[in-house]
Amino acid sequence: MYIYTNELKLLVLKFVQRSLYCENMSLENIHILIIDDDEINNFIAAKLIKKIDATNVVNTSVNGLDGINYIKGLLEHQEHMPDVIFLDINMPLMNGWEFLDEYEGIKDKISKNIKIYMLSSSVYNDDIKKSEDYNSVKRFISKPLTLEKLEHLITFAEVKPHQ
Repeated sequence: MYIYTNELKLLVLKFVQRSLYCENMSLENIHILIIDDDEINNFIAAKLIKKIDATNVVNTSVNGLDGINYIKGLLEHQEHMPDVIFLDINMPLMNGWEFLDEYEGIKDKISKNIKIYMLSSSVYNDDIKKSEDYNSVKRFISKPLTLEKLEHLITFAEVKPHQ
């Protein structure tokens, strides 16, 4: 179950601000890609992100294959690449690990530093450890997304300004 309150919206906004601050990115038109086979969670998360700032762009894919094809399709139009990807592990056709393996093979062709966060219901330590093997993955987040987890993410993502 997801907790959606005004306080949560503010925390999500702070998280996105801090995680993108190091790249001097505007908070307008942030592009987020959610790759998760749970279409209801995708819908709710997309609505929440759009409520934070209506100029944000949210795309969803229901499996890793659709997600990697979406990324590959943007190689010719880098300005449309997502800034953040929330990636589930267990999905049909291509799971999160397979997505990451494919992504690692093309990330040198991507000019943007995309931040990938594993968002999964898996609580296995092996999955958490495995996510740490991928340089592209910034953090593993266990579902459900709660206020406490977002506060932790905000603390983790805090970046000091460049001098």
